[in-house]
Amino acid sequence: MYFCAHILRLSMVKEKLIPDYIFESSWEVCNKVGGIYTVLSTRAKTIKDKLQDKLIFIGPDFWKEKESPYFQEDKDLFREWKEKASEEGLAATSIGRSIAGNMKPLYDYLFAYNGDQMSVELNMQSKHSIEKQTAMYVDCFTTVSDITANECKELLDKPVDVVLPNGFDNSFVPNASVFAKKRKAARKRLIEVANALLGDNLDDDTMIISTSGRYEFRNKGIDVYIESLNRLLRSKELKKRVLAFIEVPGWVGEPRHDLVERLNSGKSFDTPLEVPLVTHWLHEMSHDNTLGMMKYFDMHNRKDDMVKVIFLPCYLDGNDGVLNMTYYDIVLGNDLCVYPSYYEPWGYTPLESIAFKVPCITTDLAGFGLWANSVKGGFSDIQDGVKVIHRTDYNYSEVADTIKDTIARYSNFTKKEIDAARKKADVLSKKALWTEFIKYYYDAYDIALVKAEERKCREAQ
Repeated sequence: MYFCAHILRLSMVKEKLIPDYIFESSWEVCNKVGGIYTVLSTRAKTIKDKLQDKLIFIGPDFWKEKESPYFQEDKDLFREWKEKASEEGLAATSIGRSIAGNMKPLYDYLFAYNGDQMSVELNMQSKHSIEKQTAMYVDCFTTVSDITANECKELLDKPVDVVLPNGFDNSFVPNASVFAKKRKAARKRLIEVANALLGDNLDDDTMIISTSGRYEFRNKGIDVYIESLNRLLRSKELKKRVLAFIEVPGWVGEPRHDLVERLNSGKSFDTPLEVPLVTHWLHEMSHDNTLGMMKYFDMHNRKDDMVKVIFLPCYLDGNDGVLNMTYYDIVLGNDLCVYPSYYEPWGYTPLESIAFKVPCITTDLAGFGLWANSVKGGFSDIQDGVKVIHRTDYNYSEVADTIKDTIARYSNFTKKEIDAARKKADVLSKKALWTEFIKYYYDAYDIALVKAEERKCREAQ
């Protein structure tokens, strides 16, 4: 009974319990790509300062027959568990993501959706039931934003205990002494690739913008991004030529050999390559959503077009065969990034963007967008470093116009105005460092440990 009294006393004086060990499991532990991996790896650095080597990540064998460049397998470790895990499979998803991805209105009707019923309609009963039962029986249930907390309450029938916003570790953002040099190198490479593909002569005065992330055409707002660029083609307010990239991994076949040959030649060209929209050939290109929408809008990067759009459909790991630079070496070359998500629990890409001093556009359907508004105390605008667009189930066209108008307005900014927006983006990003957000994790650990000890005490009585 002494320990039960000790726990009660600790809770009364607000002294938080800290776990002896933390075990986290995720597919991205071994895959090492994407936003979730970045969250894991950057947060680990902050937690390690307190727990040292008592933070342990567990992930499935993503590499299978291939030799992993990151890990050496111990074939005898947890042999039985591995065999069972391989047999049953490891997966996770969200019923909300599925509703949104299936072109259904998520937000206006969220109160009316029954998660169990929708899982049957969308053929995801097993995934949903695992997620729901886990939420019901964990000692502390968390999510990354208020918008997703509401979704959990409605679709999983369980309110969250703590919201854990995703932070950032800016230790790998280049310091001032090399930042300008790396930004110049990124812009030079992006323009070289564009000129070789388009047979154009874009220069450093070109306004470079991009979107990036998982290839979820509607959820990530790729559709409305393309829509806005098509409208921007006819904007009389646009004062600079725009080079817009779509950096999402598609079903890549191989790098374009004709493009690589042009890049390696070092020559200038005045005629475009065939299909001057894409840097890598794709499998089943005729079924690709991005190329299909550009074709529908008759967007073919013509010589006189003020807006050129290029699909870069691969992970930017430095070895894609065309750009051959990592994402973090490329993102700082942008003038503006656009992430007009329809479904985005947090939104790591806009946070990465402003950490590299690149102002961005996002929406209030992203957790990050809501957070940016909360810091501003109202709707954040592009001169604040982040433009947050109000988005609903039904204002797609309005969102496209707002993106178009914001890009055009930014093209009219003076150097002083651009520098001010970039500085504010940098300042805002520092308010989202893990040193600011890690306290919410310790709140969650404390809640879970107190509940576990209380349960142990009850069982002992």
